[in-house]
Amino acid sequence: MHRYRTHKCNELRKTDAGKTVKISGWIHSVRDHGGVIFIDLRDHYGKTQVVINPQSKCYQELDRWRPETVACFIGKVVERIPETVNPKLETGDIEVAAEEMEILGDADVLPFQVAKEEQSPEALRLKYRFLDLRREQLHKNIIMRSQVISEIRRLLTGMGFNEFQTPILTSSSPEGARDYLVPSRVHPGKFYALPQAPQQFKQLLMVAGFDKYFQIAPCFRDEDARADRSPGEFYQLDMEMSFVTQDDIFAVLEELLPAIFNKFSTKKVDTAPFVRIPYREAMSKYGSDKPDLRNPLFMQDVSEVFANSGFNAFAAAVKNGGIVKAIKVPGIAGQPRKFYDDMIAFAQSAGAKGMAYIIWSNGEEKSPIVKFMSRAELDKLKELGNIQDGDVMFFLADKEKLVNAVGGQVRTELGNKLGLIDKNVFRFCWIVDFPMFETDEESGQIIFSHNPFSMPQGGMEALMTKNPLDILAYQYDIVCNGVELSSGAIRNHRPDVMYKAFEVAGYGPATVDERFGGMIRAFKLGAPPHGGIAPGVDRMVMLLADEPNIREVIAFPFNQQAQDLMMNAPAEVEMKQLRELRIIPLPHPLKFEKTFKDLQEEARKASVEE
Repeated sequence: MHRYRTHKCNELRKTDAGKTVKISGWIHSVRDHGGVIFIDLRDHYGKTQVVINPQSKCYQELDRWRPETVACFIGKVVERIPETVNPKLETGDIEVAAEEMEILGDADVLPFQVAKEEQSPEALRLKYRFLDLRREQLHKNIIMRSQVISEIRRLLTGMGFNEFQTPILTSSSPEGARDYLVPSRVHPGKFYALPQAPQQFKQLLMVAGFDKYFQIAPCFRDEDARADRSPGEFYQLDMEMSFVTQDDIFAVLEELLPAIFNKFSTKKVDTAPFVRIPYREAMSKYGSDKPDLRNPLFMQDVSEVFANSGFNAFAAAVKNGGIVKAIKVPGIAGQPRKFYDDMIAFAQSAGAKGMAYIIWSNGEEKSPIVKFMSRAELDKLKELGNIQDGDVMFFLADKEKLVNAVGGQVRTELGNKLGLIDKNVFRFCWIVDFPMFETDEESGQIIFSHNPFSMPQGGMEALMTKNPLDILAYQYDIVCNGVELSSGAIRNHRPDVMYKAFEVAGYGPATVDERFGGMIRAFKLGAPPHGGIAPGVDRMVMLLADEPNIREVIAFPFNQQAQDLMMNAPAEVEMKQLRELRIIPLPHPLKFEKTFKDLQEEARKASVEE
């Protein structure tokens, strides 16, 4: 018989009745039924009920352990009587009558319960993450994550992609967030950076002729936490392809994502082709470049109706260059007055000066603003919104940027309050046609809008002949249920077009050569057209597991302050290590045992000695 187990805790069935078996695991829960002890023994695979009768020779050992003690039992498999069968367990038809018991790992008093999925303070959960990971739901999430990654690898390999690894120690790059810097011991005063993404390396792989690349890539960004973004590090499915158009990349994702989401969820999943929404349309209709299409509501411009109306607040907004937008909500005319007051208060909390509404009920319009409007204006609103009896329109007026931002939040709040968002579907969309350039609000200068290395639509001709603000880029985002899974782009692989694009944004050739010399040199030696995308693995699993927080799908996450409470990171290091790196720490504001001058002298002596 094996030293620890003949069966895992999910394997035994009625057909095993009468067998003597050995099982090992964690003591999940204990129940005392008149002196007979029932134990749920748990391992990675499942649970088995173990019964210890008072006559058993291991009965007296029970006072030695606590819940989560690791134990090994030898006993006979017994078929349960019908009234005690547990259909919730894979092994619910049987139990093991224990004859021998061995404690493999004692457990102290637990900081929180594992058997119960009760709420515990997050700091405590992260400090004892190894214990937290034993909980059923979190354990399942991490297993799902592993399975998702395995399936991604299988599918992409089947599509002809090759998996390569790119460097972790690299140079600082001008991405959107702060770098994590790593000091070099052999090159004092110089630093490596942990990659914010393998962007340049994967493009160089295309220049090297590898055609289709992917990697489950760790990325490092010194940025603040959010519910859908972990501080410090995250993983993405990094992909790049040569000799492709935007449509080719879309086709790969439209095959990959439905396959993954259908395999790991019972929700309905959009099929290809996914909806494509131009960036400006997304901002105008949904107030966001990551719209949740499960919500049927959208904004529409009704400025023309109010431009000359008697409702002066809206008329003045239009006259001063602003807009008026409406959100139609069908069939809610019966809502109480408090509902409308609450929505106005919400809009104001989001930055609006106020919000108006009109209710169409029993063939007439009801609203504080109706008395300021003509019959023709009300009829025009009804026509524009395709209004039916029972519908309501909400209105916001101000500068376009503010109206879009607030309207997007109002749309989401209405969808949530009214239960309009279908929780049983995954709705995908592409956001396309991002502007290549925009105007800096402070300086008024033309700057890159998003990714400066994207190919402008129209190429060199567009850069030479078009107003920069009218130039669109081959940039795209993939969005699922309001969560941005990834940004991507067809890359600008031509040095002449790249120099010109940077010139439009105010950068000369010397600046481009200095900051991006490696890429430029590569492109000057024969670069294929190429493009890629990098969906976030953490976010995909978060959606599949239906978790509101990304930390619930990461085995060992940081807290919101970018700390690992379990391993006590970041932490101070020894002075010897700092000396090797030629780093002189500033005195801690609360510790003045050593002055800055003392530390300088210590470093000088260490250098002389070496």
